[in-house]
Formats: sequence, C-alpha cells, structure tokens
Amino acid sequence: MNVRPSGIEWIGDIPEDWAVQDLMWVCSERKVKNSGNQETNVLSLSYGRIVRRDVESNHGLLPESFETYQVIESGNIVLRLTDLQNDKRSLRTGLVPERGIITSAYIALETGPRAHAEFLHYLLHSYDVSKVYYGFGGGVRQSMKFEDLKHLSLVLPPLPTQKAIADFLDRKTAAIDALIEKKRKLVELLAEKRTALINQAVTKGLDPNVPMKDSGIPWIGEIPAHWEVSRLSFRYSQQLGKMLNPAAAEGPDQAPYLGNKDVQWDRVQVDNLSTMSFSPAERLKFSLRLGDLLVCEGGEAGRTAVWRDEVPDCYFQKALHRLRPHDTDRDLPRFQYYSTYAAKTAGAFEEGGNKATIGHLTGEAIRAHRFPWPPKQEQIIIAEYLDNQSAGLGRLEAALGQQVERLQEYRQALITAAVTGQLDITGAEAAA
Repeated sequence: MNVRPSGIEWIGDIPEDWAVQDLMWVCSERKVKNSGNQETNVLSLSYGRIVRRDVESNHGLLPESFETYQVIESGNIVLRLTDLQNDKRSLRTGLVPERGIITSAYIALETGPRAHAEFLHYLLHSYDVSKVYYGFGGGVRQSMKFEDLKHLSLVLPPLPTQKAIADFLDRKTAAIDALIEKKRKLVELLAEKRTALINQAVTKGLDPNVPMKDSGIPWIGEIPAHWEVSRLSFRYSQQLGKMLNPAAAEGPDQAPYLGNKDVQWDRVQVDNLSTMSFSPAERLKFSLRLGDLLVCEGGEAGRTAVWRDEVPDCYFQKALHRLRPHDTDRDLPRFQYYSTYAAKTAGAFEEGGNKATIGHLTGEAIRAHRFPWPPKQEQIIIAEYLDNQSAGLGRLEAALGQQVERLQEYRQALITAAVTGQLDITGAEAAA
C-alpha cells in the first residue's frame, strides 16, 4: 500500500488515494429549531450513543419547553463540545439512529456527498477518544461551536472505501460489544453471588443442620435457634459526626475528616481528605478507633466500611455514623459489617421496603434496627469465611474487569487504525 504524509501530526501517513479536507467541506451544521413542539421524541447523548430520553421520569434537568431544542434526523452526527475544561472523560460524539430532538447546546452535523455518515461518525469518534477536540484551535476551551470546528482536518478515503470501513467496523465492534456485555453480566452474577453468600451466612450461619427459629424480622426469616435478636443499640454505640460549617473549615486545630463520599463498601478513601477544626472535647467525641464501623447517613444510606486506622488523628463529619461495640468480647465489628451489608441489599433500611423513598438513615432509625447475633466465636468464623469467599470473588471480578478494559482498548485501537488508513481492512477480513 503506497502512503503519503497526511500533514496531521497525530495521524501520520495515510494511503495515497486518501484525501485531507476541512470538516466544513465534508459536512454542514444542521440548525432546525423544534418550533411549535412539532417533534416530541427527546434524544440524548449517553456514553457515545444517541438514545431516547424518558422525560416522564423527570430525571435530570428539563426545559420548560422543548421548542428550544433542535430537530435531528437519522444519519446526523451529534457532538457535545461543552465543558471541555472540566470533563475529559465523556464520549462526545454520537450517530443519530432516528428522528427526534436534542438540546441546542450540541452541534448537529449533516454529511455531504463527500462522506459516508457511518464512516464519518467512526472518524469523529476516533478524534474524540484521541482527545483532538481538547486542544483544537489553540488551548483548551470551555466549549466549541461549529465555527471553531469547521477547519478541523479530516482524512477521507474514496466513498466505496469509506462504506467498506464502516461496514467492517460495524461487524467487528458489534462482536466486541457482545463479548464485553457477556463479561459485564458475569460481573453482575458474581456480585449477586456475593450478596447471596453474605445474606445466607449472617442470617442462617454456616451449619445447615443446626435447629432454627423464627427471627420475627421479615428480611431475615429463620435464624439458628441459639442466636439472639436485638436492636443495634443494645450491642453498639452510635455517634453522628460533626456538623461542617465555614468557621470550622477555617478555624484552629485543623484535622482531617471523613465525609459520605469517602466511605465506600468495605473501603475508605483517604486521599485528599478535607480538614476542619476539632476542639479537644470534639476530638474525644468524633475520634476514630481501629475497628469502628462507618455507616453513611445519606446518599447510599447504609453503605458501610470498617475503619482500619488508615490515617492517624482522623475524625468524621455529620454525614456518617460511627458504630462501636459496647463489648468487644461479645461482638466483632467485621461480622456487623457483613450484617449491615445484608440488611442494605435486602432493602431493610428502606421505608416500607421501597428503595426509592429513603433519603437518610437517621441515628434513631439505625439504633432501633434489629439484627441477629451469633456468639462471638461464631461471628469470627463467619466473618473469616466471608472474607475468604469475597476475596476469591473479588479476584474473579478484577480479572473480568481487566478483560473488559483490554477489549475496550482493542475496540478503540481497531477503529482508529481503520479510519486513519493504518489497517488494510481487506487483509483484516481475510485473516478473520
């Protein structure tokens, strides 16, 4: 294959029969207002795809009238070139599959006779993930309009080659996407298996032959006959963290503290913690000790982690509860972590069992919550069993995650190689 320089640094050489043209000669901006609300099919750009938006659920910001939106047609290409300074991760291009309307903040393109729409979509997607838009026109901008984009250099093969490349990528990316979806389903199944294992172990124990009794708690059902059932307050103390205020953020005696976002399931994020002032009395009240349980009061209410003393002299903010056993000879926080996880995933913290109605897990509510309690030695055995099982499932999830990441990287490399002329698709098809 004979090649020549493209004149585009990040692309390099291209096949000799390919052209380099500014975007303005290949496509035009489409600007058709939705006057009179003539079109009601609301579309949005999500993860690089144009999808229908459910306006009935009222999720996200909606305008008072969709007359401000623009009408787009199947085969148009939409680019979201806003918030370029703050968001360098989102996929910013999408091929329109059907007529509808989309926000006028986005650029809509119509391809002319020089370009095949599907090929141009793949090409602009490749430019997107290669971060071309972020530096185009000199420096990073907050947003770009068509006027800023029209001199973007595009590499274009002859039309028959464009169609052949688009068809090739349609087939290959569909196969890769199907494989990625299968692996993601496996990850979901592993998560479901972990949840089932935990729920079974902390409510039924590990001995399938032990006599059982009714716990009196709907989400738990039967428990081993020798276990106890009681409110959390009978076994653990509960303390809500310090209220954050501007004076505390700037006052003396600054110390790092944890907020809701820092506590994930079985993991505390301690990088870049904020600080606020804690008086000597507050340091005693809001201190953290190895083995304390941290439970989110809002957000994903009930999300829990065990404090492993990751940061010395660290405290916690009002968005978190600290749970501490009254008697460490009787109760193991690690077991209670798993019990809290089981309660959360079973919907026990939600009002009436409806996960959509809860906003906060108050101190009163968590103290009143009832849990099953095996003897301390059995708590240790169950916690160690679940630690081992969770570690094994976690390794499988990590391996699948890495496979998904590699497939995504391969998918992108394949697209870029095909649309920039680095891959001979005739040879690639023959080798497949």
